Amino acid sequence: MSDHTRITFGDGNHGFQVGQNSGPITTNFNLPPERPETPPKPTSTVPFCRDADFVERGDLLHRIEQICSGPASRAALVGLGGVGKSQLAIEHTYRVRDYASRNKQDIWLFWVHASTKARVQESFKTIADVLKLSGRNQPEANILQLVERWLSNEHNGKWFMVLDSADDLNVFYDTKSTGQTGSLEDEKRSLWTYLPQSPNGSILITTRNRELASRLTGSHKNVIDVGPMDPSHALALLATKCGDGLDMDAGPELVKELEFIPLAISQAAAYIQQRWPRSSVTKYLDKFRKTSKDKFNLLDFEVGDFRRDRNALNSIITTCQISFDHIRSERRSAMRLLSLMSFFDCRSIPDYLIHPDFVRRYGENEGGEYTDGEEDTDGEEYTNDDWAGFPQDPDSLFEDDIITLRKYCLIKTNETSHNLGMHSLVQLSVAKWLAAHGKTETFKQVYLSRMVRAFPRGDMYEHWKMCRELFAHVEIALNYRPKARYSLKHWVLLLYHGGNYAESQRRYTTARKMAEEALAANKKVYGEEDGETMDLLDLLCRIHMCCGLYEKVESLLLPVLEARQELDAESPDTLYTMNTLALNYSWQGRWNEAEELHLQILEVLKKRLGTEHRDTLISMNNLAWIYLNQDRWKEAEELQLQAVEGYKR
Repeated sequence: MSDHTRITFGDGNHGFQVGQNSGPITTNFNLPPERPETPPKPTSTVPFCRDADFVERGDLLHRIEQICSGPASRAALVGLGGVGKSQLAIEHTYRVRDYASRNKQDIWLFWVHASTKARVQESFKTIADVLKLSGRNQPEANILQLVERWLSNEHNGKWFMVLDSADDLNVFYDTKSTGQTGSLEDEKRSLWTYLPQSPNGSILITTRNRELASRLTGSHKNVIDVGPMDPSHALALLATKCGDGLDMDAGPELVKELEFIPLAISQAAAYIQQRWPRSSVTKYLDKFRKTSKDKFNLLDFEVGDFRRDRNALNSIITTCQISFDHIRSERRSAMRLLSLMSFFDCRSIPDYLIHPDFVRRYGENEGGEYTDGEEDTDGEEYTNDDWAGFPQDPDSLFEDDIITLRKYCLIKTNETSHNLGMHSLVQLSVAKWLAAHGKTETFKQVYLSRMVRAFPRGDMYEHWKMCRELFAHVEIALNYRPKARYSLKHWVLLLYHGGNYAESQRRYTTARKMAEEALAANKKVYGEEDGETMDLLDLLCRIHMCCGLYEKVESLLLPVLEARQELDAESPDTLYTMNTLALNYSWQGRWNEAEELHLQILEVLKKRLGTEHRDTLISMNNLAWIYLNQDRWKEAEELQLQAVEGYKR
């Protein structure tokens, strides 16, 4: 038998000492019970002070109050990052407190940062400490369950909770371990089960995820859409944030450029304030409109707002990119769809242009140079020409991708058409996200290939309806000159067709810019003798003639004509240039010079093609038109009769 000697370790603690023992020893050490704590008075864990510059936004706060006023009620604010959901929640909590104070009622106000499981647990621990819940300091305490039990007890009084930035569905509905110690059953519980439907409490959720909002509130009727501000409210916010002394004449235009999004407006105001008096609303607007790079820099400016969570990014660009990362991890094909959409005019995008099966419906690639897809860094390859890797048909895949993007409030659908839209600030954010991931050229290639298939020749009347519908998506292509040689051909051809349409509609400034950009690029890569170079040169000359810029036409054509005549004075390219130059002379009334060129063209065509060839007959008619304008009726009549007889044969 071992020799036991009892010793004392302190008040209430005992132990034993073993000199020698050959058998098992079992000991129990009991910690002293926690001392009872004085129950606290109702208070608030909202970590933000009230915003003195808060601007009312119609009936949004009234709708929150209506839904949250009932027992066990839940409401959710859903919208794009930066539209002010958290700010509305903060203001509502202070109004709840004010109402309780006026009516001499007590109410607990709890704020839970819900972006990750760890932040939820941290917030619940703060609540447990504020409530002084018994057992919270025990090593194996299940804080989530302790708080849940307290919230479920009606005797504890009224409470109101905000779940802020609850964007990730997996945070609340993932059945993996919550990280809490305790029983196996507790470890398997999802976080949403710790939010009781207690008649003495209500919950307000802020989220970008519409599906999560519906699931946490139990009904889409309890979901409140928060969009951009009304123009008047946006202007009021800009004026309030900028302060007195600033000229607000350019304010309406600036908030319109910022799409009335509160975070972007606050960014602009903070930027202006920081640089005042060397900056102003007008100067900010001018810089914002200058280049895409300037837009990126201004929208990426960190506000440093102490009324936003410490982990929240205070620029509209980086705020949007949080959603992109969520989507890419949740549904990769939806992020591809959003990436492709970002290259189109964001106001109204026909859904067939971005459909996964577009290539199959609109024909195969020419020459096999182009693959309508993306190869990811993880080795996964996506190709719209091959659906073997997808478990669904293209239509189902497309609709599910749209649902995902709508769920995050990143795109807009139209009830009266099949067109989709997105905010221009989201479009800019996607552009930066693609650049950061090295995917800009990949999706630019997809966009150009699709548009060059979809947009018809713009110089034909029967195509004008389609051209009119798609022209906004062609205009934006001016910003997308590709780096790859094979994509450059698509870009040049798209601008050529777009320039032809713009010229037909007398939109000469746009037409000239398209022709000039495409001509310079094509000439540099493929040379002056390339067929598309000549087509673009002809288009540019026609545009200049329509604008009365005849000297420019001559300066473009004379060097080309001289070089071609040296190589082959009778080549089709030489004759083509001569004809365009003759037309330029005709428009100026320089009939003799025009006649000389037309005579040369006609002689060559007779010699090479014969008198009855279609091109020869057209040349006769052109020369007859020159004679008519000089009142040389007999000569004109003879040529036109020859042309008519030739056409009859």
